[in-house]
Amino acid sequence: MRPTVRFLSAELIKQIVDEARELLCTLGVEIHNPGVLELLHGHGARIDAATQRAYFTPDIIDRSLKSAPHGFKLYDSLGTEAVDLSGDNTNFTPGSAAITVLDHGAERARRPTASDYVRYAKLMCQLPHIASQSTAFVPQDVPEKIQDSYRLYLSLSYCEKPVVTGCFTIEAFELMKDLQLAVRGSAEALAQKPLTIFSCCPTAPIKWSDVTSQNVVDCARFGIPVEYISMPLSGFMGPVTMVGSLIQHTAETLSGVAISQLTRPGTPVLYGGSPAVFDIRYETTPMGDIGTMMIDCAYNEIGKSLGLPTQAYIGLSDAKLLDAQAGFETATGAMLAALSGINNCSGPGMLDFESCFSLEKLVLDNEICGSAKHMLKGITPKEDFPSRGHFEEMLSEGHLLISKHTRRYIKQEHYVPGPTIDRANKSRWAEEGCRTLGARAHAEVERLVAKHQPVRLADAAKQELTRLMAAVAHKHGLERLPVSV
Repeated sequence: MRPTVRFLSAELIKQIVDEARELLCTLGVEIHNPGVLELLHGHGARIDAATQRAYFTPDIIDRSLKSAPHGFKLYDSLGTEAVDLSGDNTNFTPGSAAITVLDHGAERARRPTASDYVRYAKLMCQLPHIASQSTAFVPQDVPEKIQDSYRLYLSLSYCEKPVVTGCFTIEAFELMKDLQLAVRGSAEALAQKPLTIFSCCPTAPIKWSDVTSQNVVDCARFGIPVEYISMPLSGFMGPVTMVGSLIQHTAETLSGVAISQLTRPGTPVLYGGSPAVFDIRYETTPMGDIGTMMIDCAYNEIGKSLGLPTQAYIGLSDAKLLDAQAGFETATGAMLAALSGINNCSGPGMLDFESCFSLEKLVLDNEICGSAKHMLKGITPKEDFPSRGHFEEMLSEGHLLISKHTRRYIKQEHYVPGPTIDRANKSRWAEEGCRTLGARAHAEVERLVAKHQPVRLADAAKQELTRLMAAVAHKHGLERLPVSV
């Protein structure tokens, strides 16, 4: 039996969805993109040009939900299935778009470079419990205009796993799409075997900017999956109650679903978000707060009730260092996400309100994710009945260490973590240098980065990736890429 957790009744889910639908039809959605407003108008929405508001109809919402897929799969750069985003399958991916990295030696946050990003991508290849990579942080040694596309270029050049990413501008989409085509070979092949998910963020309350709404449309045109990252802040840019924030989240996300599906019915989507409670004491948005996690798990239930696969920023921490708070908040979120069946959990590696990334934390979080996925297997009998024979053998031999039953099932029943997790007795721990968690994690980072093998893309594809990236970088004044393949 798969263990589960639920926060909402079916009746409460229906009330929340009904309220959100009512908001879309009566208060409307503010959209700063003439093309998107025209799209909605063509499907029956009333448009107020002066306020840039679109007033939905029930038919628009119903048709959009009907055409949205109930799930989809991601494929790695070689075309092999890597992630199943359907049912209650739970997958983990690192958090995205941090603006600093945690420097292990100095234990301080600093501006990341392309070299940092390459180390991250090399590490990601070898973390078995994190199914996809993300464009985790923003290298600061390239021009701002290409920071989004350069992250994707490095990810595709150094790691074969699919990528969760996103555009910072409308113009960047063209290059980021072309980088994927260089890997897949054609638009048809890319649509058939998606390589990326693009994060597209509405603005609270119930608003879409020119850039983000155009990103939704552009992704839909090529069948590129999107995840909607609605971010109500409970008590600030959202009602203080969880139910009120869920109503707002539902309205903002349904508006994104409509834009995708009206552009291209059947576009793969994730019902996602990054809401948070607002900590009025410090004016912060704690992602490690239990209330934030409850909202995440609850909107996952709403998304599933609508027949959509889901995403959440969960399994991360607001701590500034790799400390007890980082482990506590990350593990709590990862376990709740797994028990809730969130399909894509974005968070491993992330600290400081989604602004700082740590490679050492990523290694630790890989073990947390492994533990969570092991828990989902539940408890089932494996030749346990009748049990008398096992106990007779134990009484006779004095142990069951080498029994056939132990050897047959130990790998299925026990989750054995890597060297980042200390399971030695105290004397052995002392013999091995009394290493702290941070030291063990850093050693594992160094070991795995050194083991990295080049991606197995065809040389022609690698050359095309570099040609595309270098050409656009040159237009923005960069004579030479800081790192290329």
